[in-house]
Amino acid sequence: MKEKIIKNAAELFITLGFKSVTMDDIANHMGISKKTIYSHFSNKTELVKEATLCVFHEITCGIRCIRELNKNPIEELYEIKKFAMLHLKNEKVSPQYQLQKYYPEIFNTLKEKQYENMHECTLQNLERGVALGLYRDNLDIEFVSRIYFIGVRGIKDDTLFPTQRFPKAELMEDYLEYHLRGIVTPEGLKTLNKFIKQQSNE
Repeated sequence: MKEKIIKNAAELFITLGFKSVTMDDIANHMGISKKTIYSHFSNKTELVKEATLCVFHEITCGIRCIRELNKNPIEELYEIKKFAMLHLKNEKVSPQYQLQKYYPEIFNTLKEKQYENMHECTLQNLERGVALGLYRDNLDIEFVSRIYFIGVRGIKDDTLFPTQRFPKAELMEDYLEYHLRGIVTPEGLKTLNKFIKQQSNE
């Protein structure tokens, strides 16, 4: 039951927001009593922590599976972006902003975990891209990987990029293209243009 509560709560938090969803909402959604939830979690903060870690682990596992396919590094980034956006339901309510505002400790813990995971993933992607001649060989990959992380985090800031003006799916699409255009070789650009064309046709 505990796992079911975590999964249902995570879905509601991502869809409706961490602040908006109450323990009553979760109980009603699941058709159980609030008492049942409190038998597993002492308070909402504890449930929020478990739910965010659950989503993080699911996304991490999904990204690992994509990486194990050893796709072209540019295709790999597009596949990861597609998977993450699908999993986060395009973040229509900016859950990251609510998490940062109302649960700062959980937010900071999650941010550290995301950085560790994304840093390793991006470094390997950059190294493979350089080795295959798709990314420029004069890149400082440590610098590029950190800048990429900052950008991915930054575009989720609803005060800088309000959803009404910058829909999350389009924003991530634009940022990924921006990132790749700065690092690709002429050969890599051919591959990138192919994916840009595919995206516009979907």
